[in-house]
Amino acid sequence: MEELELFIEDAREQMTKALNHVGHELTKIRAGKANPAMLDGIMVPYYGAMSPLNQVSSMTTPDARTIFIKPWEKGLIYEIEKAIMAANLGLTPQNDGQQVIINIPMLTEERRKQLVKQVGQECEHGKVSIRSIRKDTNESLKKIKGVSEDDVKNAEETVQKLTDDFIARIDALMKKKEAEIMTV
Repeated sequence: MEELELFIEDAREQMTKALNHVGHELTKIRAGKANPAMLDGIMVPYYGAMSPLNQVSSMTTPDARTIFIKPWEKGLIYEIEKAIMAANLGLTPQNDGQQVIINIPMLTEERRKQLVKQVGQECEHGKVSIRSIRKDTNESLKKIKGVSEDDVKNAEETVQKLTDDFIARIDALMKKKEAEIMTV
């Protein structure tokens, strides 16, 4: 019985990680407001090694449409601009000699619909991960020796409830992000 609970707890942890991953990916999808998280994942060459942008500069949002990126060293300004352009985020960096400035354009209706579609894809990836965790956990539960079929069935029902709960949470994240994107 204790072994069953360990598998269920492991499934809960994995599903939590999948949910957190979806949440993190959704923060990268811009909703028309300036947010430094939009630039997560951008790497800049720094002393011969690729470093995350947020580790070689400070990023601030003085208003809802602007991001200021102030590198620790002025020599990085060109590299930061190049990395942002290469990231293909639809943003055009500029610099004033001291920092990189990104003006976030207003989203067009067409772009909003593309972003909503992207949100849907990210959320679907998360749901697939959660269903995969359910499948793997159920297979593991069936392989446990010395446990009654009823106990295995109860454990599978618990895993299904977990799955339903986490998929509902992803749906809630998706609805919230879509509303954020579609708000003009």
